[in-house]
Amino acid sequence: MRYLNLLPVACVMLATNTYAANTEACHPSSEKEIAGLFDRWNASLQTGNPDQVVANYATRSVLLATVSNKPRLTPEEKRDYFVHFLAGKPVGSIDSRTIELDCNTAVDAGLYTFKFADGKEVKARFTYTYKWDGKQWLITSHHSSAMPGKD
Repeated sequence: MRYLNLLPVACVMLATNTYAANTEACHPSSEKEIAGLFDRWNASLQTGNPDQVVANYATRSVLLATVSNKPRLTPEEKRDYFVHFLAGKPVGSIDSRTIELDCNTAVDAGLYTFKFADGKEVKARFTYTYKWDGKQWLITSHHSSAMPGKD
């Protein structure tokens, strides 16, 4: 019977520990910082090095690329895609975007254009989702699809 008196205290302690375990410190960010993540990614394209591009992605992330039907889930699959994509020497530019910020996550979505060394241009839609890993922002999902050409 005397242990029943401790039950409310134990419940409060359990609830407090559960709450503490589920909270995280939010890394402060801004739309300017998140917009800069595309610039970082685009600059890594300019190196021509697929490993530098893949370094922008979290290990557990998905790439649904503009010119591939295959979801790229592993760093090796992403690298394979970028080896071929970088051969065209792409340069991206943002045409329009909307950025949403949350606690340690962000979404950057809109329209962009890629220009290639051979003079070709591809207009596409994009969505990047980012997560703060405690040290840096990394891409957790990247979806890009060519514009269908119809409104």
